[in-house]
Amino acid sequence: MDSPRILLQLDPDPHASSFDAVVAVDAGVQHLLQYSRVAPQDVRDLVYGAIFTRSVKELKSTAVFIGGRDVRAGEALLEAVQKSFIGPLRVSVMLDANGANTTAAAAVLALLRHVPAPGTIAVLAGTGSVGRRVARLASSVGFRVRVASRSMERAAEVCEELRRIRTDGSNPDTAHPATPHAPESDSEWQHLLSDADAIISAGAPGATLLPQRLRQQAIQAQLLIDLNAVPPLGIDGISVSAAGEDQQGVVVYGAIGVGGIKMKLHRAAIGELFHQNTAILDADQILALGRQKIGNSTAARQSH
Repeated sequence: MDSPRILLQLDPDPHASSFDAVVAVDAGVQHLLQYSRVAPQDVRDLVYGAIFTRSVKELKSTAVFIGGRDVRAGEALLEAVQKSFIGPLRVSVMLDANGANTTAAAAVLALLRHVPAPGTIAVLAGTGSVGRRVARLASSVGFRVRVASRSMERAAEVCEELRRIRTDGSNPDTAHPATPHAPESDSEWQHLLSDADAIISAGAPGATLLPQRLRQQAIQAQLLIDLNAVPPLGIDGISVSAAGEDQQGVVVYGAIGVGGIKMKLHRAAIGELFHQNTAILDADQILALGRQKIGNSTAARQSH
């Protein structure tokens, strides 16, 4: 019989996320140990408490989840966790700070259901925590990515980051160079949108990035995805609950519609942590898990 499933929830925020805690319990975690205000220097002792209390064979029943609102802080905690392992004395780890990894992976799963690679995708607010991961994941599965931002400098930084990932060997045969965009004039928006096969809006809550006037420029788009659930929505005219609906020949998803995929993926990823003690689930691994476990499911069939 396997040992009880224990999950250490490490959160840099003042209060560990109740959302992440509920999902963990629903995914089958039997004992949830929550730690808030966690800094990198705190991690080693917490990890030692996890890896020195069970045999190597039992360590697959212990895992670490890193959450919080600050993705950069979460990445620092992930690095500290991995540095704390000692040979086979290690546990599986998942990073989903601000829900960025599971949300971005869910958006790309929806993209793959409706638009074949190598299509062209425009990522609005592509320099934010979710937008960066959408761009990265879409590029990794073969899409031509246009990273849009209010700042050309920040958009160029994301594109350079994607170039380095390709150079390091992440799907070099399928990845295409990403291009930066900071549209202001109508002609610049037309250049960004007119031949895009899909548009994903990953902006901050309450900011409309694609009003109806600009939507008309997206004459080739087969798919529109809005990841903002707070009015006014990121893409004008899309219901927050839309989940693969046909809107005058264009498939649309709202934040809650994508959220249905995200929740399935989040729970599946938590479950995956307890199959072995060596898994590291960051954005790419979470997308791969989603393609394996979820793939083309109900939402895809509803759109046809």
